[in-house]
Amino acid sequence: MPRILSSLAAIVLVAGCASRAETPTQYDLGRLPTVAATTASTLPPISVADVNAPAWLDNNMMFFRLAYANEQQPRPYANSRWTMPPAQLFQQRLKSRLAQAGGTVLAMSDAALNVPLLRIDLDDFTQTFDTPDRSQATIQVRASLFNGRQLLAQKSFSGQAPTPSADAAGAARAFVAANDAVIDSLMNWLATVAPKKQ
Repeated sequence: MPRILSSLAAIVLVAGCASRAETPTQYDLGRLPTVAATTASTLPPISVADVNAPAWLDNNMMFFRLAYANEQQPRPYANSRWTMPPAQLFQQRLKSRLAQAGGTVLAMSDAALNVPLLRIDLDDFTQTFDTPDRSQATIQVRASLFNGRQLLAQKSFSGQAPTPSADAAGAARAFVAANDAVIDSLMNWLATVAPKKQ
């Protein structure tokens, strides 16, 4: 009986270690850098809708592509995840950057009829390997600015940043730069197309 109990305890211990070892590492985009208010301070209040993403990106998986093998096949990392779906990561970063730069950001539920509405579609959020040891983070979005039902402007943005290492950790660091580059371009675009403050 003691041997059986010892064996069962050992099995439970090994199973517990295995389950802990398989817990995915999680990543986000980190804290915002400290910057002064910029072009966003000239924007009127903006209502930001929830960012849309295709079904394959609507989860916490970290995806990569092997451009040298089959670029049309997005592959998920086995043991690495985002803390939330990429669309939510981008939306959170965008709202924070707009507010940090002096803009006023409203949720759709809080927006008045005369507040411009920004809709964003996330088309790509993957790490692309050109070779087994060289990769880059790629993000592509489409932004549409509405005044009520009237489309004021629409534009696509893309950002790329080389990864410091050819793995998930390197991708997470590179996505910070790629996201911020897209958001910078998007904010500059908004400053030129959004209705001006009265």
